[in-house]
Amino acid sequence: MQYRKDRSGEPLSLLGFGCMRFTRKGGGIDLDKAEQEILAAFRAGVNYFDTAYIYPGSEEAIGKIFERNGIRDQVHIATKLPQYMIGSAAALDRFFGEELSRLRTDYVDYYLMHHLTDIAQWERLKKLGIEDWIRQKKQSGQIRNIGFSYHGNTDNFLKILADYPWDFCQIQYNYLDEVTQAGVRGLKAAAERGIPVVIMEPLRGGKLVSLLPEGAKAAFRDSGRDWSAAEWAFRWLYNQPEVTVVLSGMNSLPMVEENCRIASEAAPGCLTEADFAVIGEVCRRIRENERVGCTGCRYCMPCPKGVDIPGTFRCYNLMGTESRLAGWKEYGQTVVLTKTPAFASQCVGCGKCEQHCPQGLPIREKLKEADRALRPLPVKAVLAVARKFMLRKSS
Repeated sequence: MQYRKDRSGEPLSLLGFGCMRFTRKGGGIDLDKAEQEILAAFRAGVNYFDTAYIYPGSEEAIGKIFERNGIRDQVHIATKLPQYMIGSAAALDRFFGEELSRLRTDYVDYYLMHHLTDIAQWERLKKLGIEDWIRQKKQSGQIRNIGFSYHGNTDNFLKILADYPWDFCQIQYNYLDEVTQAGVRGLKAAAERGIPVVIMEPLRGGKLVSLLPEGAKAAFRDSGRDWSAAEWAFRWLYNQPEVTVVLSGMNSLPMVEENCRIASEAAPGCLTEADFAVIGEVCRRIRENERVGCTGCRYCMPCPKGVDIPGTFRCYNLMGTESRLAGWKEYGQTVVLTKTPAFASQCVGCGKCEQHCPQGLPIREKLKEADRALRPLPVKAVLAVARKFMLRKSS
């Protein structure tokens, strides 16, 4: 196993164990199976284990496993404050205390504000006294490192990153998401500040393995490399020195063994120009089902009326490459649930964006098309309620 260091010089395993997708049995987590997988990863050198308050049974499961195997002081636990459930200062201690109890520990190594999508969510927590609370918990040793996990657009990520002396952060990032969400801009901005970056969704929930079109599979097969689709995705990440830990939701021993092997072999410089060309071809094949040829370059931005043009097209394209549900979900996270509206319907047809688009896209026409697909009446109603709730929580 290879290791990269956090801000204090602590070595973290390049591969982290994502504890959201344990096999379930009889309505709960199959604890014996999860224990075998966790111990196999631990013996192979994995020392970073990621869970969250809202992952059903996960915190309790790893707490039991670490306690009965006597390895708590040899691993790093990362878990998360469900900030979207916090309504008062008192709730901070209540949720954190419950997590310590579940985890059977008196401290958390890496604690995150869970699922931030907008600077407004962080500002709301600040009003509740989160900064003093963090300071107290770090002084007492109950929290060793503080960070945040992020799903939103790049601009909001950069604002949150700059607003507090974070110890680390966690972003969704893979070869298909290079210029979306926090993206490569966010990754490099964190690295420039010396902030370690933990990667989630390296395989987009398995879709970069299980949902690859035949043309993408053929590109990998014809590459001359004896790598699985998963190995290509992991090596693309490990090739980047700005990446500190890559999480994988491993739920089989063969998966643990393969992922640990890759994390022991891959390093910056492990990919050649020919390899990057293969990944480029895979991305092209995946995007053949996209509905707009937007590359996410952001030359069209900023929109005078606040429309998130590349964000909207990204979500619209997901409806073609993955599913309508995937598009709606991404749209809710990155465009709708922000303090400042970014809807495609805000477009007034000024055409400024089209003057700067390197692809020559008919942006105004495509925004109308995307809005109809992303906000049909039933979805529009759900998003309106979610947005109203978010704004109330942010006030």
